[in-house]
Amino acid sequence: MMDGDFLPPAILQRKAVVYVRQSTQAQVDLNTESRRRQYELVDVARRHGFRTVEVIDDDLGRSASGMVARPGFEKLVAALCAGEIGAVLCFDASRLARNGRDWHHLLELCGLVEARVIDLDGIYDPCRPNDRLLLGMKGSISEFELGVIRARMVDAARAKARRGELRISVPIGYVWHRDMGLGVDPDIRLQQVIRLVFERFRQLGSARQTHLLLTAEGVSFPRPSDGKRLTSFDWTPIRYRNVIALLKNPFYAGAYVYGKSEKRIELVDGRARKSYGHGKPPEAWEVVIHDHHDAYIDWAEYERNQTLLAANAYGRVGGQNVGCH
Repeated sequence: MMDGDFLPPAILQRKAVVYVRQSTQAQVDLNTESRRRQYELVDVARRHGFRTVEVIDDDLGRSASGMVARPGFEKLVAALCAGEIGAVLCFDASRLARNGRDWHHLLELCGLVEARVIDLDGIYDPCRPNDRLLLGMKGSISEFELGVIRARMVDAARAKARRGELRISVPIGYVWHRDMGLGVDPDIRLQQVIRLVFERFRQLGSARQTHLLLTAEGVSFPRPSDGKRLTSFDWTPIRYRNVIALLKNPFYAGAYVYGKSEKRIELVDGRARKSYGHGKPPEAWEVVIHDHHDAYIDWAEYERNQTLLAANAYGRVGGQNVGCH
């Protein structure tokens, strides 16, 4: 760390960049004090002698874990490569990156162009071994903290799920009540159309034929009009995917299931990218609690439905019973 606040004139002739970031949209909406203090670094840069100060806040609401694109960080890197930046200012060093790849790449670039890193603790010159060591430790500690926080959150969620208390997303036909907990949606029309789908499948034994009959009967199905809140619906002609979603979801059989799907990570352009919603076979589900809540069908019927769906799908692939799925 440099002694005092001295910065060479050649550094002050370049611009200072204030990097502003918060990890989630909830932090952006609620933690306004943190964001205000980050923007105040503009005044800090001017007190250090910089005449030109640029604010990069494109990454508000974006994690620095390296799993999501950060256009603001890319802009910062590009400006460093161009030799335009004399100093990068951040509220604390962890705002810049919480993964080793981005952090050390940034330090390397700062060292190459002799740009400084400034946070509330002082001024760092990545060209100096001691400063580079301190910055490296800050980055490693930040990455470690993020890993610990994630692990604790996942462990806490799993513990609640094993008790059936974690408020997971529920399908159409159910609602979480603030005081009473989980229950069937009181909307009678919604209940009736769900029961009708199961009744028609019980009669026909085919998801495809069930959909065709319901369409012929002019049945409409609710489509959420408020995102994931599931409190407001538009009624539209029923789709095949609506029928399949009901028939394959164990929740309608009174089962609380956690861990039905998994995330996958792949490398895209040298960066890790997450994708979610990859289904796992029933034997790999993490938590299954039977008779957890009121059901539209019993578990035995749910299992029969899965056997029928699988047989119909096999017949269609094998060239038999075409159209029976």
